[in-house]
Amino acid sequence: MNLLAIRDLSKRFGGLNALAGVSFGVDEGDVLGIIGPNGAGKTTLLNCISGLYRPDAGDIRWGAASISGMAPYRIARLGIGRTFQIVRPFPSMTVRENTAMGALFGQPDRRLQPGVALHEADDVLELVGLGEKRHYPVLRLTVPDRKRLEVARALAMRPRLLLLDEVMAGLNGVEVEQALQMVRQVRERGITIVLIEHVMKVIVGICNRALVLNFGRTLVEGPPAEVLKDRRVIEAYLGQRYARDHG
Repeated sequence: MNLLAIRDLSKRFGGLNALAGVSFGVDEGDVLGIIGPNGAGKTTLLNCISGLYRPDAGDIRWGAASISGMAPYRIARLGIGRTFQIVRPFPSMTVRENTAMGALFGQPDRRLQPGVALHEADDVLELVGLGEKRHYPVLRLTVPDRKRLEVARALAMRPRLLLLDEVMAGLNGVEVEQALQMVRQVRERGITIVLIEHVMKVIVGICNRALVLNFGRTLVEGPPAEVLKDRRVIEAYLGQRYARDHG
């Protein structure tokens, strides 16, 4: 049984089919990369999984149970954490306090005291490389560090599945390498990962599987190295003429 199973998922916005019959499974320990051109439906897919959007058709299953249309806070408490493209930390708090919020409110069965939540925040901040900056006001953080904080807040909830939405967007080469190492360390803790990413180096470097969306539909799925050589993927990114001339 898959940890997460997406079955014929569809989501419409007026006359636009943002998702049209998407199906795939995620097993425990997977690192699945979701790629595709802008507007392919990638973030819409994560929004449906995390409960921000209610699918119009299809089903989302967490183990044996359907979570399709469930409230976001309930999905989070089942063990599904996520990041967002636009990072919105609590501006009046420190890095450590922001991270502790995930520990306090993401684990209802544990009822942590604030001191314990702060201790767990310290552990997560070390993992993402922000340990030395834990007492910084969040407004002092650089863009790469704010992305690390977003991952830390999600990890503080102790998720079994982590959804990462373009955590490397806008980073330079060195910063991408650092972020890639951070994701590897998360994987080594046994956390299953689904990530949206445009940096192909990341897809090849960390993912065991890749799924390509185009116009809301699954174009191809398989090992990243094979997927990126697929003619259909080249056409989707670079056009039919390029695929024909270089195929």
